[in-house]
Amino acid sequence: MRLKLALNQNLKIIIGLVLGILVGYWDNNVFNQIASLISQIFMNLFKLISAPIIFLSIFSTTLGMNNIEEFKNIGKKLVKYTLITTYIASVIALILYLLFDPARAISTVKPLIMETPEKKEYLTYFMQTIPSNIISPFYENHVISVLFLAILFSFASLGLPSQQRLTLHSLFSSLHGLIIKIASWIIYLIPIAVWSFMVILIKDVQGNLNIKQITLYLLTIIAANLVQGMIVLPLFVKSKGISPIKLAHDMLPALLLAFFSKSSSVALPMTMRCAEEKAKMPKKLTNLAFPLCTAINMNGCAAFILTTVLFVSMNHGIHFSIFEMILWTFIATIAAVGNAGVPMGCYFLSSAFLVAMNIPLNVLAIILPFYSIIDMLETTVNVWSDSCVVAVVDCEAKKEFDSYKHTIQTSNAINPLIS
Repeated sequence: MRLKLALNQNLKIIIGLVLGILVGYWDNNVFNQIASLISQIFMNLFKLISAPIIFLSIFSTTLGMNNIEEFKNIGKKLVKYTLITTYIASVIALILYLLFDPARAISTVKPLIMETPEKKEYLTYFMQTIPSNIISPFYENHVISVLFLAILFSFASLGLPSQQRLTLHSLFSSLHGLIIKIASWIIYLIPIAVWSFMVILIKDVQGNLNIKQITLYLLTIIAANLVQGMIVLPLFVKSKGISPIKLAHDMLPALLLAFFSKSSSVALPMTMRCAEEKAKMPKKLTNLAFPLCTAINMNGCAAFILTTVLFVSMNHGIHFSIFEMILWTFIATIAAVGNAGVPMGCYFLSSAFLVAMNIPLNVLAIILPFYSIIDMLETTVNVWSDSCVVAVVDCEAKKEFDSYKHTIQTSNAINPLIS
């Protein structure tokens, strides 16, 4: 049923894309005005939920980590390896982006006209990270400040009593669910948005769409995921004495389900079952580790957010220094960690960043038809990363237990001799 709905939605998006191209080349004034009106409505809707969805995703995810208190050592390792692998994924995406340089010919759309010099405005945007009050980041749609507040609140919540955290989690998870419901309505209407964006894009492009750019963009994301999944993660588990081939064989049913369902949550029961029955991981670990990793371990999403934000921004005449690009690796990592539960999460969070920076989403509409394929690969990488992280934590926990047992046995052997 889920697969059928996904196919129907993808078909509608393709229809909207094709109709948008035809109407765009027709260049009818009435349809151009209708497309402009619809695109503005969707831009406003994206602005309406962009900042709240990022804040609530990160904060509610942190508040839901109640079990970390139950065994801190395991929880800290899970979070540590999750953050490390996710950040590595964003760095790989940046390296490949610089290598492929998909925005080398910035001719897709006209550069944005800024009221102040572009560099000054962009630097000012990042200088305002620390807000003077809680309301202003949401009012001004300043995503970096929203991220700062989400991280600040998240760290502060870790020091609260469990009952207070439970109360806050109930409140903010409900608010998160409310925003997600609105997002699902918007996503249901995405084919109409694709039509309007495409009409405007064709009108602006006037037939100069650079297919090579889109191809290089897609290759960048696919390559980043393949490098992460087939090189980085196998080396990560192998460094801990675990066979990546055997682990992949044990987790294969879960990886296949993740690929076709495009949902880590849907694949979660199968992932836990494979880990317990085939990879022989303890149930106590999998019950905590995999739900937590499913919520915060988003290697593929980090790569998508970084690549997409840079690509769309640079196609609108925005220039990034190396320092700013490195800064985006951290931003993409943090955003990916808070991606749990967001429909079309990576795509939606990317659009939220672009909207917050006042960058039109015309180019993002071109990416949308390909997102379904990208999402299949990203979800598989995410579940594979979950499996690798949990396997490493399990291996380290067993080694620590064996070391502790050896110490006790040695102590018991020495004590009788001393006595």
